[in-house]
Amino acid sequence: MLEIIYQDEWLVAVNKPAGWLVHRSWLDRHETVFVMQTLRDQIGRHVYTVHRLDRPTSGVLLLALSSEVARQLSEQFAQHQMQKVYHAVVRGWLSGKDTLDYPLSEQVDKIADKFAQPDKAPQPAVTHWRTLATAELPVPVSRYQTSRYTLTELLPQTGRKHQLRRHMRYLRHPIIGDTAHGDLRQNRHAAQNFGMNRLMLHASELHLTHPVTGETLRLRAGMDAVWQNMINAFGWQDCFPHPAGVEFASVYLQDKASTSSQKNLGCSKTASE
Repeated sequence: MLEIIYQDEWLVAVNKPAGWLVHRSWLDRHETVFVMQTLRDQIGRHVYTVHRLDRPTSGVLLLALSSEVARQLSEQFAQHQMQKVYHAVVRGWLSGKDTLDYPLSEQVDKIADKFAQPDKAPQPAVTHWRTLATAELPVPVSRYQTSRYTLTELLPQTGRKHQLRRHMRYLRHPIIGDTAHGDLRQNRHAAQNFGMNRLMLHASELHLTHPVTGETLRLRAGMDAVWQNMINAFGWQDCFPHPAGVEFASVYLQDKASTSSQKNLGCSKTASE
């Protein structure tokens, strides 16, 4: 069963597990587990997608319970009226906070994206990021005598394909477990020594205005066992003070990036062993 974060008569939000496809795809004909079909059977209602998460990414996934609500929510996404907050573990030490404005060319899969334009000019892509904590452990990797990791908060302002993964690679701090854009040697090392055997990218929060009631919803998804074990091993427990679930806020958070000057969620320490 899927973990339901929030549900009313118009929409439902779930915590998508890593490795799950959102819906059926002819590219993955042998797969048998999908979020849409599982959720439909679980709640006994048809569901409509309004956005997507990559297969290896976990976290908040919002779905509508009618085509009209799906249209309204899709418009909020298209007009950048929703705020998505991700957490990622990246290679090495990344310090401070910044905004990366780096256009991305369209990634074209010859089979899946047969109608895409391979010669399309790079599209604007903006990501706000900040460091929450770092860790250094006495486990050699490659030519280095220790293993270094950074916990980052990522706020995409645009929604390009694999934007966060590609932007972190551009910063030379790829996300651990990223087999397409990351460091395969580091991925293998992190999996073998620290149990990080998945893409360490989690859609932690989604802030939106309810399309029917007008309320502000802040949806939060808890982290799986891989994340929890890593958090405990690195001493990053204080980095996640808010429980999973839903919060009804009186004022909509239009620009989460403007809060970046606040303290790092009580999480400014560095973990080392």
